Amino acid sequence: PKVLRPVFYGCYDWHSSVHGYWSIVKLMKQFPELDANGEVRKVLNQHITADNVIIEKAFFEDKNNLGFERTYGWAWLFKLQEELHTWNDPDAKRWEQALQPLVDLLVQRYKVYLPKQLYPIRTGQHDNTAFGLSLSLDYARTVGDESFEAAIKEHSLRYYKQDVNCNLAYEPSGNDFLSPCLEEAFLMSKVMNKQDYNAWLKTFMPVLFDKDFKLEPAVVKDRTDGKLVHLDGLNYSRAACLKGIVKQIPELEALKAIAENHIAFSIGNISAKDDYMGSHWLGTFALYALSGE
Repeated sequence: PKVLRPVFYGCYDWHSSVHGYWSIVKLMKQFPELDANGEVRKVLNQHITADNVIIEKAFFEDKNNLGFERTYGWAWLFKLQEELHTWNDPDAKRWEQALQPLVDLLVQRYKVYLPKQLYPIRTGQHDNTAFGLSLSLDYARTVGDESFEAAIKEHSLRYYKQDVNCNLAYEPSGNDFLSPCLEEAFLMSKVMNKQDYNAWLKTFMPVLFDKDFKLEPAVVKDRTDGKLVHLDGLNYSRAACLKGIVKQIPELEALKAIAENHIAFSIGNISAKDDYMGSHWLGTFALYALSGE
């Protein structure tokens, strides 16, 4: 892996390495004292170079890898690039410039893929269409890529505008780290204006408007099982979605308490003692939820 992908290696999988970088960059921006001796910055300077990105890009250009990390890993790369773009730091600007050719390739690939994907993928794992679109839309808006933003909005509406009655009673599945219903609701909160979204959400998830609405956090029974530990991630991603929905519809303020309860339920599991099956990625999802993205 280090030879084929010299930037994003050393983690359980490519996408986890990518969002691990996102976590590092976000934390360094907010808490620069964490890297007071510059050791982390030194590692990033060694890894995120133009030459290394050329090799990463070549891997994606291989005809056998056209669907590699589509679209979950692509979206996390965009999120990393968004974080670098908004950091007024000389090293960050250099890292952003180095990564841009790979980002541009995957943006173009995404724009080609969307018209061919006739139906959204509604699972609770990596290939969930709404989650990838949501992260990608954040990037497009932040960097001012209007054509990418337009494509995401067009296909989000095509996929989801007619959806009704998403039933949380069928969630979660045993391996979920994303909520199909809530990810879709969160994405559409970014795509639609407040009035249209309010009307759409009342038909898509009317239960959210019930003053007695409750949602219990998911429980993990074996933290060494790479699939079962997904449910801790579900608690974080649910929280991020609920917070995002409230941003668009402040009247649903009660959802914030449910979000905070989900975070509190799983946050204690993040430690150096946690099994690698969870520890290699759950920190990112906790940070994503806590930052109110």
